[in-house]
Amino acid sequence: MSTTSPAVGYRAVLQLRGLRSVFIAHAVSMAGTVAAEVALSILIFERTGSPLLSALVLVCAFLPYAFGGIALSSISDRFPARRVLVCCDLASGACVAAMLIPGIPVGGLLGLLLLTGIVAPIFAGARAASLAQLLGADLFPVGRSLLRAIGQLTLLTGFALGAVAVAAIGPTWLLALDAVTFLASAALIGFGTPYTAAVGRIGSTLQDSLSGLRYLWCNVPLRRLILLSWVVPAFSSMPDGLAVAYAAQTGAATAAAGALFTGYAVGGVLGEFAAARLTPATRRRLVIPLIVLSQIPAIAFITEPSIPVAAVLLAISGSGYAFNHGIDPLILNAIGPEYRGRVFTVQTSGLMAIQGLSIALAGAIGTLIRPNLTICLAGIVGTVVTLLLARRALIKGAVTRRPG
Repeated sequence: MSTTSPAVGYRAVLQLRGLRSVFIAHAVSMAGTVAAEVALSILIFERTGSPLLSALVLVCAFLPYAFGGIALSSISDRFPARRVLVCCDLASGACVAAMLIPGIPVGGLLGLLLLTGIVAPIFAGARAASLAQLLGADLFPVGRSLLRAIGQLTLLTGFALGAVAVAAIGPTWLLALDAVTFLASAALIGFGTPYTAAVGRIGSTLQDSLSGLRYLWCNVPLRRLILLSWVVPAFSSMPDGLAVAYAAQTGAATAAAGALFTGYAVGGVLGEFAAARLTPATRRRLVIPLIVLSQIPAIAFITEPSIPVAAVLLAISGSGYAFNHGIDPLILNAIGPEYRGRVFTVQTSGLMAIQGLSIALAGAIGTLIRPNLTICLAGIVGTVVTLLLARRALIKGAVTRRPG
């Protein structure tokens, strides 16, 4: 099996003019966002004493992705990517800064968080579209892989460090720090990244966004690939929704659930790094094996493994998420350049929405049967469904580009 050094793969991306700023900005703004979610959850709980209102922070962070992806996706194509990215960062920073207004009600805090959630998929779509212009077909999946790896590493450290930071400086100062991270990200992108042209505009923002949805729906090969990119993590992330319940089932302290969250994230990072070593052709051949790897470990939960073993199983499952290395070039090849921003925005928003729904579904089923059996069931159904979808999405000739 021929490989390339991961340093060569990532170095090839980072050595391109302006690309380091893209990835540093991603790390900075995401670290601030994760820490702010922790701060906001604690701040709302301190004010209200309500676990429900505190939990709504995560709901409000992810729920608006669907609206942003459906109604506003064309913004990613209508304007130059750099301008869109800077404006998104400034808008998000302004929303977080507004959370610092003394006496602002809890409803206002959650409303501002909803606005940042609407902006997030537009930002992600514009960034992916700009990477598609700046990177070649072989480096594009490496660039997206680096974004995912940074994201997973940030999640691994962000929640823990966020809680420590809240204890050290308080939630208000942590929110202020988050606003600064968005400003820093805007500066890095605005002054440090190359210009990429817009593809133009036809109708209103909503009309163009809906035309992007029609394009995705009518482009059957592309639709199948996008659906596959949603469904694989939808099933493999279901154990996250049952981590606390499973820890309780095994008799471990509920804090042990953190090992399960960590296991999946660590596996995801290691999978990205390992896949970056492979040639593009090898990544393509490994798509289906990696999809299977993402689902099969959950079936082993029927034996009710100990927390350490369960964490290893979830790490193996997380590593399978590297299947995107082989899928991303196929998606890129299937999209007309004039639709890239819209399709990538919809992909991001749909991914967040379906993962949220799948985790909620796992929690609901977990109230009816034992958590380990729910996780096992997710592994069985996930293996069957994802293989069926992969077979349809990856058949020979299915990824030729269709006219818009």
